[in-house]
Amino acid sequence: MIDTKKVACDGGGGTLGHPRVYLSLEGHGQVECPYCDRLYIFEDPAGNQDRTP
Repeated sequence: MIDTKKVACDGGGGTLGHPRVYLSLEGHGQVECPYCDRLYIFEDPAGNQDRTP
């Protein structure tokens, strides 16, 4: 769960990571990293239920 609509993923960095990619959650509320399959889900800090803009 993250509280921002943009995130950078590098797979955890170091030798076990992958190239850094920048992902946007705009319009979807969630996004999966194409390299490591890590799922990022937007959680509105204001507590709104709607996860779409």
